[in-house]
Amino acid sequence: MNITMIGTGYVGLVTGTCFAEFGHHVTCVDKLTDKIEQLNAGHIPIYEPGLDALVAKNREEGRLQFTTDVAGAVAGADAVFLAVGTPTSRRGDGYADLTYIYEASKELAAHLQGYTVIVDKSTVPVGTARQVARIIKEENSTADFDVASNPEFLREGAAISDFMRPDRVVIGVESDRAEQVLREVYKPLYLQESPILSTTVETAELIKYAANAFLAVKISYINEMAAVCEAVGADITALAKGIGMDGRIGSKFLHPGPGYGGSCFPKDTLALMRIVQEYGESVRIVEAAVEVNSAQKARMVKKIRDALGGSEAGKTIAVLGLTFKPETDDMRESPAVSILPALLEKGATIRAHDPKGMEEAKKYLPDGIQYVENAYEACEGADMVVLMTEWNQYRALDLDRIASLLSKPIFVDLRNVYDPQTMKEKGFTYVGVGR
Repeated sequence: MNITMIGTGYVGLVTGTCFAEFGHHVTCVDKLTDKIEQLNAGHIPIYEPGLDALVAKNREEGRLQFTTDVAGAVAGADAVFLAVGTPTSRRGDGYADLTYIYEASKELAAHLQGYTVIVDKSTVPVGTARQVARIIKEENSTADFDVASNPEFLREGAAISDFMRPDRVVIGVESDRAEQVLREVYKPLYLQESPILSTTVETAELIKYAANAFLAVKISYINEMAAVCEAVGADITALAKGIGMDGRIGSKFLHPGPGYGGSCFPKDTLALMRIVQEYGESVRIVEAAVEVNSAQKARMVKKIRDALGGSEAGKTIAVLGLTFKPETDDMRESPAVSILPALLEKGATIRAHDPKGMEEAKKYLPDGIQYVENAYEACEGADMVVLMTEWNQYRALDLDRIASLLSKPIFVDLRNVYDPQTMKEKGFTYVGVGR
């Protein structure tokens, strides 16, 4: 099939490349000329394990191309996927900004030829598909098309695996024709018996928000229980294992830490809250999760400050990991973006390392942070080391070397990577989360 992907951000680039790997002919479109030139030169603008090789393979085999030409890409396409950004509105009201979705819909309308399925791949509020249909109809009254919803469920750092072996594929459609096209698009997954759930458009639009909000609630819950464990002298690691062994609960997303971040959970929880408010309803559990997440980041600042004896002024802090999770360079809503400025403001010197995220971090963090080449350089002469993101290379540090480099052997482990007893035996003052 001929597929057009509008937008070459994280979702668009991964999805378009994986569709090409399925054997479809995919054209990825973006307005940013520099980005398209980079992609055509073989430079991938994001870090996602395995993506560069997959892009190169499908470009070489002629199934994947990049262009700024919307008209040429849309004409003759069987399906046009909208994968543009839907960030939180700059008004600060929590709503999703649909400007790019509506602009793309308006621009592509005039170039539709023959029956085409327009697919919302971006995370969008309930009712967006109907607005997209209205815009296209106003711009091109003779267009033969349907609008469908096909939310993405890609985890950064594992996106290709998630796409190729999904828990489910959700398609929200209003016609048999649209459903047949999307089932053909996803036919390789159907053949390997991946579940394909067909729903109404509104249900599909809501599923993504509901799923992300549920996971955010689960993370916030375990972080609250971590605080309880610290208060009563219990161990959150054992507690999480104990409740996670219950099949009704499950062990995933029961890992305490400095709070959730990334491109999805923060904006999607806020957007869901605004959606339900428009309909006169509420999601108080989700509202509480958002509050807990914000408070968790503040708790981490206090945890670090207390470990330094009550003040970070004049102290040097080594920070290992800046991105919101491992295997990505994404800094959006990373806990580091909240925690590190608060420490800097109170007089701390911060020396930081991240395997992939340092260049991106410079766009989000204030000036004054020192970026170094490795974890050991960060620790040299520091008063404390803070493990912020659990990259694999931080899981097997030479602890004796770390202890010798630090001016004081204080180790704050915000991801509970290390065993407290082992750290004590190594001579560290060890501080975890919920331990």
